[in-house]
Amino acid sequence: MKKIYYFPGLISAVVIPLLFWYYGNQKFEEINISLMDIGLPAKLSKDKSNLTSTFEPLRNWDYKKIKIEPGKGKENSNIYISEVKNLQKRNKKNTGIEFILDKNNTYGDFASLLNDMAIAQQETYAYDLEKTGHFFATVNYIDPNIEEFKYECFLCHDVIYVNEVYKLNLFDKIQQFLISLPKEAFYIMFGFLFLVNISMLSIKERFQMQPIFRLSSI
Repeated sequence: MKKIYYFPGLISAVVIPLLFWYYGNQKFEEINISLMDIGLPAKLSKDKSNLTSTFEPLRNWDYKKIKIEPGKGKENSNIYISEVKNLQKRNKKNTGIEFILDKNNTYGDFASLLNDMAIAQQETYAYDLEKTGHFFATVNYIDPNIEEFKYECFLCHDVIYVNEVYKLNLFDKIQQFLISLPKEAFYIMFGFLFLVNISMLSIKERFQMQPIFRLSSI
């Protein structure tokens, strides 16, 4: 019996998954949209019953005003981060920074400010969408006169024994391995299995087309 080497199928099984990965990854980057969570203060109700959950109690604080030049939010990012860190160091009650935004500013300017808050580890800030449209960084005042609460540690210097150690079985190891793979690896595996399936079908059709027995005339 002759061996059948299906070279076109083997070449396709290697090359096409790589093409899937290359072009598929480019398309994924095109349609991949990054989202940012933005917390907005509640709108003040007519009866002012929700006053404490709005920006109104903080509106008349002593704010240092900084104008955000349109399209230059990211370019001046280091300046804004430095200003926020100085605000934290001063630790003065009822103070903050008012970043002035107008209709000429871009979404990139606003997103850059949010990123600056994260870099400066500024926990309290607000976007006044209701009235001014400005971005406020408020001081998180810490009273230096408050003494740290001391308590007795009941578990200090204790020794905790673990009687049983959970061992990963084969299924857990496979699951951890698959989770750690990048998304591109799944493209390659899917393309490879898909083309192997097509190759096997092509080989099967060739076997069906060729006669198994030959009748020879005597």
